Amino acid sequence: MRTYRQFAAVYDRLMEEMPYSDWLSFARKCWDRYGIPKTVVDLGCGTGNLSIPLARSGFSVFAIDISAEMLSVARSKWDEPPSRSGYRDEPGTIRWLQQDMRDWELPHPADAVISFCDCLNYLTEPEDVSATIRQTYQGLAPGGLFLFDVHSPRQLERYAEEQPFVYDEPDVAYLWTSDYDEERMEIEHSLTFFIREDATAPGTGALYSRFEESHVQRAYDPDWIARELEQAGFELLHRVADFNWDKPNAESERLFYVARKPE
Repeated sequence: MRTYRQFAAVYDRLMEEMPYSDWLSFARKCWDRYGIPKTVVDLGCGTGNLSIPLARSGFSVFAIDISAEMLSVARSKWDEPPSRSGYRDEPGTIRWLQQDMRDWELPHPADAVISFCDCLNYLTEPEDVSATIRQTYQGLAPGGLFLFDVHSPRQLERYAEEQPFVYDEPDVAYLWTSDYDEERMEIEHSLTFFIREDATAPGTGALYSRFEESHVQRAYDPDWIARELEQAGFELLHRVADFNWDKPNAESERLFYVARKPE
């Protein structure tokens, strides 16, 4: 499970290029087709980059994450006035909940659940993925949709082939290396960060704080995930790839699942 300690403070800076608008667009297309929800659970919400725009466009959002640090960053962003136009005059609401995605719960069923940005890949044992799927089925109202994406096995192999990764800016830098276990389809990301201190004295060299993070992800057989959804009671509506409605292939990076709890 990811817990993101010091990483929470620099997460948004390093994830600026993530396709949050594409995730939101994918969700909206699904809801337009199968029914627009009122209450949405964002499972593994991180710093709120999906929860906040959903709430500001009128949804009642329950934003769930296991990391208190990530939720703290998310709350501070939610408390800031919106910097972009286009939100409804009567925005929705957010409740921030520190819970484990394997046993999350609300006082009442939700209309929809999303879990994007490869959250389920951070569950490194099959029984944890199964538990999350079953718990999500229990937490959904009849007819509700469960939308999520995962990294494909091939994508984790690519990370191992293409590493190391380096990010170097005046105020923050990192070195990212990866170690891949082919048998388990599991990868460990080791990151060393250097964050410039604000209190650097004039006329001296810059001072940097160093910290290290380790994050483990595991890929699963796509057919196994489909079977787990169906065994939990879901109707699997779509299995597509890379933000499109195309069928996955051997080179797909992100696999998207659209599942519905029967009426």
